[in-house]
Amino acid sequence: MHRAGTGEMSFGGAIDLVVAMSLSWLPLIANYTHFGKRPEETFRGTLFGYGIANVWFHALGAVYGLAAGSDDALLTGALAQAGGGLALLLILIDEIDNAFADIHSAAVSTGTFWSKGCVPLMSAGFGALCTLIALAIPMAKYQNFLLLIGSVFTPLFGVMLVDHFIVCKRRIDAAVLADLRGRYGYSGGWHLSAFVAWAIGIASYQAINQWLPNLGATLPSLAIGAVCYLAFVSTQKAAYA
Repeated sequence: MHRAGTGEMSFGGAIDLVVAMSLSWLPLIANYTHFGKRPEETFRGTLFGYGIANVWFHALGAVYGLAAGSDDALLTGALAQAGGGLALLLILIDEIDNAFADIHSAAVSTGTFWSKGCVPLMSAGFGALCTLIALAIPMAKYQNFLLLIGSVFTPLFGVMLVDHFIVCKRRIDAAVLADLRGRYGYSGGWHLSAFVAWAIGIASYQAINQWLPNLGATLPSLAIGAVCYLAFVSTQKAAYA
């Protein structure tokens, strides 16, 4: 625990990576927690179950990083030699459920705006696409992939939080969600203000990560996406008043 830092990454950059890893699972969690009967129990279950798992996961990663130093291949090499690669095989089998959950979640999420899509067929399509992507992208670039995920999901949740707690005031009429002529129809089913605010948040995340890496892009992009969306909605309400 006394190993000195190398200075290769700022504290803000490290926070971005940790948050991106956690945020990447939230859409999947939402796809399952919507089956919960009581919001309070669902919230507590997610908070403690997901929170404890993430603390344990990152603590193990930190300990391994301190133990391995700059030799990132230490753990992989040890697992490959253990039992003729049996350990790696067991890890591969263990990860299958995660891959299935992610692919199914992507299909269900896609089905929310493409009602004619078949979830099993979309799952197969996403599985094939993700397999090709995994074969093409080197694992050494995984850090860049996490930052890309962070730039997409962080401002998205900023928009969603403002919409749910401030704009809609935690009241959702689920019966008219699919009605394009209803209150949630917006512009042919697309909420353009939300998409623009989201895009601004993504751009701000990438810009901060590129030019102000010591600052950390997570909280600023979350705030920028949220404030932009609130400003757009407030301007539209004023225009129609």
